[in-house]
Amino acid sequence: MRNPLQDQLLKAGLAKKSPVADALREQKRKRKGKAPSSQEEVDVERLRAEKAERDRALAAERNAKAREQELRAQVRQIILDHRVARDGEIPYRFTDGSHIRTVYVDAAQRAQLAKGGLVIVRAGEDYELLPRAAGMKVAERDPALLVLDNAAVEESASSDADDEYYSRFKVPDDLVW
Repeated sequence: MRNPLQDQLLKAGLAKKSPVADALREQKRKRKGKAPSSQEEVDVERLRAEKAERDRALAAERNAKAREQELRAQVRQIILDHRVARDGEIPYRFTDGSHIRTVYVDAAQRAQLAKGGLVIVRAGEDYELLPRAAGMKVAERDPALLVLDNAAVEESASSDADDEYYSRFKVPDDLVW
């Protein structure tokens, strides 16, 4: 039971008998072959969905790690571009967690640190001085790296009643701890 087109192609010599016979056998197999059961289809679909979900989770994890590395690189670059050279001889002490640390600054840098114009950030095992604007950029990306920001401390200072009480006492200008 051949297709009239197949017969015409065979007569014209454009097709050979064996490929046509193979095609016919394949068509018969498809018609008589057993259709996959609905349970098998459900299992296959479930496996595909699980694999897709795993792939999405792995991609999200990879993207999160890449974003974290990108933020660390941005922080490093900001610190390298904006750090203020510390060439002074005056020790400036500050707390980092439960430890007291010291950086050596000059008088102008000390005054800027006290006013909040400069901030101290952690750069690996060392500490760097940055202008306040650059320090805020670092804090946006990783708040744990900002060690000292006196402008923020002054904003959250104690109430006016405490200020009024302590204003009666004179603090010496040369007090260094």
